[in-house]
Amino acid sequence: MQIGAKIKALRLKKGLTQEELGERTDLTKGYISQLERDLNSPSIETLFSILEVLGTTPKDFFDDSLQEQKIVFNIDDQTSYLDEEKNYKIQWLIPTSNEKDMEPVLITLQKKGEYKQFNPSLAETFIYVIKGRIRVVLGNNEYIACEGNAVYYEASTKHQIFNAHNGTTELLLVATESYL
Repeated sequence: MQIGAKIKALRLKKGLTQEELGERTDLTKGYISQLERDLNSPSIETLFSILEVLGTTPKDFFDDSLQEQKIVFNIDDQTSYLDEEKNYKIQWLIPTSNEKDMEPVLITLQKKGEYKQFNPSLAETFIYVIKGRIRVVLGNNEYIACEGNAVYYEASTKHQIFNAHNGTTELLLVATESYL
């Protein structure tokens, strides 16, 4: 088992630098660097301190039987919701999207369909129009995007998406914050 590689992976997942991990565990950046490169071995007490800061338990850290992260998701992993009043269907493409930094969804807007309005947030939104045409309202501004167009915006104002097509419109939407 490569303890150093596991420590480094956990540190990066937590968004910490070697220096920040060192400060939180009363260790030096150089010592953390040596641990991550398996050039040094920590004492049990030091390892437990590092694991606590990294948000894991010794049992989980050493348990190699834990399943690997799922990378490919199929249609059976998806869930969907149909809003008949606003004429849209949303499909969550991965089951854990509300636990992640990005939330990818597929939205189908029927004729005169509209996706709900969102309040300002720190989120960033990316949209790719697969089929049809949409009208994106950002604050007091409106934008039209057609099939094959990409849209990207910071959600710092009220925003909403409408079907601007006479038929069905499909789009892929990825937001950096779980607000869908």
